[in-house]
Amino acid sequence: MCEGDFEGGSAPCLLHELSADSTVVDPQQARDVARWRKVQRERLLATRMAMDAKLRTERTAALIEQLSLIVPADGRIVSLYWPILGEPDFREWMRERSAQGMRVALPVATAHGRPLEFREWRPGAKMARGLWKIPYPADGEEVEPEIVIAPLVGFDQQGFRLGYGGGFFDRTLARLTPRPLVIGVGYAGFALETIFPQPHDIGMDWIVTDEGPPRRFVRDR
Repeated sequence: MCEGDFEGGSAPCLLHELSADSTVVDPQQARDVARWRKVQRERLLATRMAMDAKLRTERTAALIEQLSLIVPADGRIVSLYWPILGEPDFREWMRERSAQGMRVALPVATAHGRPLEFREWRPGAKMARGLWKIPYPADGEEVEPEIVIAPLVGFDQQGFRLGYGGGFFDRTLARLTPRPLVIGVGYAGFALETIFPQPHDIGMDWIVTDEGPPRRFVRDR
């Protein structure tokens, strides 16, 4: 199938928050946090989906300018994503960086409750559909990225990511050794004071938006 068959992507299932390492937390607290996150997630997704397409394109261009400041155009393996639900669309940037020598990977969700896999992508690659019909390189080599760029539904002041609720990125990052550099990308204005981080949540090393310089967070690695 060609890339154009998947323009815009498809919606993933919004799952409950899951612990990547089976850490036991207070059950009532976990339920309260999950319910609160669900409300915030739905609110932010509705706001993002309502954004004018022209404005989204302009804001994505500004975001790419900031992202290019910290992601080298060399032979490192960088995981990106196929855009869904109004996420910033980096596909043209992926093509440009691939031509400059950067190795691009896309995450693949193979099953619920399992970590993501990463498949190398190149322009013109044959694409297949994974969970929720999200495209991935059908014949791409399985690789381990040195940099992971993760889309943000929201983010907080400590650099923690509000995602879609399936726990895939946290579960995946917990298993990768050495852990890659993790960059969360999203639109400005989607910041929260806190997402009430739980034991399984893994903070971003950088948060990059379309406004202001990239923000770095010091993490124990």
